[in-house]
Amino acid sequence: MDLDLVVRNARIATAGDVFDADIGVRDGRIVLLGEGLPAGAREIDAAGRTVTPGGIDSHCHLDQPMPPPARMADDFESGTRSAACGGTTTVIPFAAQAKGQSLREAVDDYHRRAGNKAAIDYAFHLIVSDPAPSVAQEELPALISEGYTSFKIYMTYDDLKLDDRQVLDVLSVAREHGAMTMVHAENADCIGWLTERLLAAGKRAPRYHAASRPMLVEREATHRAIALSELVDVPILIVHVSGREAVEQIRWARGRGLPILAETCPQYLFLSAEDLGIDDDYQGARCVCSPPPRDRANQQVIWDGLRDDLFTVLSSDHAPFNYDDPAGKRPEGEEVSFDRIPNGIPGLETRMPLLYSEGVLEGRISVNRFVALTATHAARLYGLYPRKGTIAVGSDADLVIWDERAVTIENARLHHAVDYTPYEGRTLRAWPGMTLSRGEVVWDGEKFTGRAGHGRFLRCDLPSLLPGGGPVGT
Repeated sequence: MDLDLVVRNARIATAGDVFDADIGVRDGRIVLLGEGLPAGAREIDAAGRTVTPGGIDSHCHLDQPMPPPARMADDFESGTRSAACGGTTTVIPFAAQAKGQSLREAVDDYHRRAGNKAAIDYAFHLIVSDPAPSVAQEELPALISEGYTSFKIYMTYDDLKLDDRQVLDVLSVAREHGAMTMVHAENADCIGWLTERLLAAGKRAPRYHAASRPMLVEREATHRAIALSELVDVPILIVHVSGREAVEQIRWARGRGLPILAETCPQYLFLSAEDLGIDDDYQGARCVCSPPPRDRANQQVIWDGLRDDLFTVLSSDHAPFNYDDPAGKRPEGEEVSFDRIPNGIPGLETRMPLLYSEGVLEGRISVNRFVALTATHAARLYGLYPRKGTIAVGSDADLVIWDERAVTIENARLHHAVDYTPYEGRTLRAWPGMTLSRGEVVWDGEKFTGRAGHGRFLRCDLPSLLPGGGPVGT
């Protein structure tokens, strides 16, 4: 058999196994796994290093339309370049519907934005902000059948939030058609009430963002989302879970046998409320995201959930706004009150190295759990498995060869278009030594070697994962 590429002497880690083998690749797919494979047209010696599937960042925002003056720093070219250099080979950002807009218009616009810019493969989630009858009854079912099998709904943000009746309408569509619903669970009225009182008291600094969104607003909305899911009898995924109180609600639901999945993000493992500022310094705007980072003790709660299967996936929730930018964290060039700071932090490139270094190499989680959290479960949850998310014959040759060496995170060395990273100065014990997307080297350990246009749009099948690894069924 003629092989385009052979990766030799790999210590292969999947979600279920660790084994030594060579990897034979032809036409961008894995066609052989074994010892002593015949020579390939190209050869890479992994030299006994750990090789994992390319990561899937299943919750990130790229070139998403924003209300003026806000503008995201990363488009599909810079965002996917950054992802590749951090070991991610598939991204799933959001085609966001504006109120009054059709979902189809949002999808068409997002395809135009992606164009031929992506350096790695990509799919789209939908954001449903206006489930009018024509959307819920016609557009959404049609788009599900076309491979847009997951969608996000919000319980906060005035321009995105749905009321409980609308949430039920969307969940019923997901149940009927087998799609997956992602839920941003925060109580909008509580946030609005607290924000008004904080501003009236002159509390405007970035650190008050956390005070406007205490754990209980996430806890209440999480419990309500679970109840609405139970009423419709459909699985949901609670996204970017930040705090112990929301974790308790998810554990309670799991204990009742409800099909509730959960996602968390690196910011809840590595940042805390102190990163929003311990005084009124505007630097804390860099870490304004929703939900906000919690107290330091809460980080262990999130690590525990990663280890014991509470969390299904770890995503970046990459929301790339420049700090020193009138279209970013300083709207119109001003230091604005906390409620006007664009929400979100960058993290596409740092997601996998952070978890590999601080999770696997520090003994907090196994390498198999790492693969599940960063690749396999996302592939199954969003209908891309086994093409993506594993190392197996027939799968795409999306691979990460890990270098276990000291690396200090510096924004100047990252590849996104954002002017900061919240992890500046943190020293890790590993970084991808090489990233391959469909058999092509897109990161060689020193520089980006991919190209815009290499990435392909992926049509997603229906999800196939529930807590504990069971299949989705309705």
